[in-house]
Amino acid sequence: MTAIADRVLDQFKQPYTFPSAHSRILSPYDYYAFGQNYVRNLIDFDKSALGHLERFQKIEAQLAAGDNVVVLANHQTEADPAVWALLLEGAGLGRLASDVAYVAGDRVVTDPLCKPFSMGRNLFCVHSKKHMDDDPSLKEEKQRTNRKTLGALSKALAQGGQLLWIAPSGGRDRPDAATGEWSPATFDPAAVELMRQLSAKAAPRGHLWPLAMESGDMMPPPPATEKTIGERRLTNFVGVGISLGEELDLEALVKGIDEKDREARAGAVAAAAFAAVCEQYDALKKAIRGGGATADGAYSQPWKN
Repeated sequence: MTAIADRVLDQFKQPYTFPSAHSRILSPYDYYAFGQNYVRNLIDFDKSALGHLERFQKIEAQLAAGDNVVVLANHQTEADPAVWALLLEGAGLGRLASDVAYVAGDRVVTDPLCKPFSMGRNLFCVHSKKHMDDDPSLKEEKQRTNRKTLGALSKALAQGGQLLWIAPSGGRDRPDAATGEWSPATFDPAAVELMRQLSAKAAPRGHLWPLAMESGDMMPPPPATEKTIGERRLTNFVGVGISLGEELDLEALVKGIDEKDREARAGAVAAAAFAAVCEQYDALKKAIRGGGATADGAYSQPWKN
C-alpha cells in the first residue's frame, strides 16, 4: 500500500503523459513488477484456471514465426492485464505475459490511481466510443489521438510478431443488476472489423483468437459506466481465469456473404468471436467454481506443476 501511495502521489508531482504507443517502463522504477506484485496478492491460485494451454502455446509458435496475433477478449477489471500476465507466467509462457500490447482506453491512462499500473504495460492508447462525447470540446482532439494511434498500430503490425489484446466491447463487463451474474458485454463489429483489416493489410500473416476472462469479482467496476474520473476501487481475494477459443477461420465465416456487403461480413466475424468468448466464459466459470481444474485437462493449473 505504501508503494501504491508513493507512485500515485508521484503522478500529482510529475504527471506522466502517455504517447499513442507506450512501451512498459522498467527503469529506473519497474512498473511492470509493481503491477504484478500487487495483483498477485489478489489471486487465489488454488481456485484459478487456465483453459486450453495448447492454444496459448500455438499462439507462442505463431509469434515466433513472425506472424501477428490479435486476441479479442471480454474485459472485466482494470487488473485484467496482470491477470493475463500472472497466469501465463505460471504456465511458462513468459513472452505472452510480458510482450503483449493492450489497446487501452483513456480512463486507465488518466486516472492517477490507475496510471502507475498502466505505465508497466505496453499500450496503444485510444478514446473509446463510450466516452468520445463526454466533453464535446475535446472530441476533435480525441479523434486526432485515435488516428495517430491507428498509424502506430499499423506500423507495429507491419513489423510482424506483434501480440495485441483488445476488448471489442469498448469497456468492462457489468454484472446483471438482478442476479449479480457476470457475462461478456457484446462486441462492437466495427472494432473487430478494424482488427481484421489491420491484420490483413500487414505483411506477415495475422491470426484472430477469441479469449474469455473471468476476473470481475476481484475488482468490480461501478454498476454503470461513469463519465467522471476517480471511481471507488474495492478488491477481493478470488479465483480468476483465462481461456482461448479456437482461432477464427475468417474465410469460412464470410463465405457466401457478398464482398460488397461489408457490414454483414463484419457482423458475421464479430458474432462468431463473441459466441466463442461466451462459450469459453461459461466453461471457464464452471471450472473456477469447481476448484480450477477439470478431469479432461482442458482447464488446468500449470503453476502448480
